[in-house]
Amino acid sequence: MVKNSTIALPVADKLIAAGFHALSEPLRLQILELLREQELCVCDLCDRLSVPQPKLSFHLKTLKEAGLVRSRQEGRWIYYSLNLAQFIALEQYLAEYRRFSQILPARPCSDAD
Repeated sequence: MVKNSTIALPVADKLIAAGFHALSEPLRLQILELLREQELCVCDLCDRLSVPQPKLSFHLKTLKEAGLVRSRQEGRWIYYSLNLAQFIALEQYLAEYRRFSQILPARPCSDAD
């Protein structure tokens, strides 16, 4: 009998998975769109998105853990910006499928009884 086990992913693979997870939420996409224009503090993001600060903080944390945004503190304000290197990593990951994956027909299954 084969046991169902979880395969430990390398850190890079976990970051790729976290990146795609982070991109699956519409509000997080809106945050990223605003950050494409310029670095913004949490208060500016709250105002532009019309969301309460706790909700925004949750989504910013997800984006930060996925490596998609960076933060820096200046006084009591935290400013967020895009981490373009992680977007490049996600783009390269997807490009590997386009470049190297051939779609081959499935081999016929055998009727071994």
